[in-house]
Amino acid sequence: MRRESVVGWDLGGAHLKAARLGGSGRVENVLQIPCPLWQGLPHLHAALEQASKTLGRSALHGLTMTGEMVDLFPDRAQGVTRLVGEVRERLPDAKLLVYAGAGGFVGSGQAADAADRIASANWLASATLVASRLEAALFIDIGSTTTDLAVVRGGMVRTVGQGDSDRLLAGELLYTGVVRTPIMALAEEVPFSGSWVPVMAEYFASSADVHRLTGRLPEGADQLPAADNGEKTVTASARRLARMIGRDLDSAPPAAWRRLAEWLARAQARRIEDACDRLLSRGELPDEAPIVGAGVGRFVAEEFAGRRNRPYLDFGRLLPEGGVERERISDCAPAVAVAWLAQQTVA
Repeated sequence: MRRESVVGWDLGGAHLKAARLGGSGRVENVLQIPCPLWQGLPHLHAALEQASKTLGRSALHGLTMTGEMVDLFPDRAQGVTRLVGEVRERLPDAKLLVYAGAGGFVGSGQAADAADRIASANWLASATLVASRLEAALFIDIGSTTTDLAVVRGGMVRTVGQGDSDRLLAGELLYTGVVRTPIMALAEEVPFSGSWVPVMAEYFASSADVHRLTGRLPEGADQLPAADNGEKTVTASARRLARMIGRDLDSAPPAAWRRLAEWLARAQARRIEDACDRLLSRGELPDEAPIVGAGVGRFVAEEFAGRRNRPYLDFGRLLPEGGVERERISDCAPAVAVAWLAQQTVA
């Protein structure tokens, strides 16, 4: 059945993600644009303009977000209202549907009253798409900043929490990602040169440096400036990592910095895997239920699936692509999902 083409928007605090689905439901284009929203709305304006030129016009748009949390806004409700208003202003003639979580979509004029349901609901859009395709699964979206976890059972999303606070308590939201997480949030101390060395509480390096040194950072994943605004090379990442333990790069051989990065990568993976094991311990999923991975850090989810002897499925395999690499669909799952949900809503 032919439907309206649709553009899905996911407004994050650090990136804008967008996807276009054609009338057949195939994903025609997906993009991610760096957008440090905390630095001001001009970054959002530029990203919206760039994305609109690339994706083209559409009469239907779906919108979800997490950017309402940045400290540009005094609270999340005002952030939601302002972000919806910014998008509405740039799409004056289009039908704009704002995703409000389990309650479905609301119009842009209703966003202020539904702000608590709109705020940071992008994970649920993705998980709902998974639930439409699979009877049971553990959905793991590991992005640049956060990790979202959701159990799908009986073709429905079964989570304990809904808002960020509840999801943090339930272990369904982790503030750890493979690009922007400060090293001091990965470990308080690290093994180095035969000792346990305290990690400095300073933003000298990020998880992108760790995964660049291990060789696992996906190409194009690290779109924002490094901690020191320096180069994004293996050597530069090792230099930044050395600062975290009060050293200079030349104080140890390259292999020592790679070992340190590997240990930190494992420490991050352990935290994510512990949270996944907590959800699996509820006993809601059969052993054959797959792990569905999304986000630029989904390689961690795939490795977890292997260690737990579960099948693994990339999110990008859930929708028909139309000339777009499935990796890009998986990278920007919420934008694709909110486009798909909006298209289903108006069908």
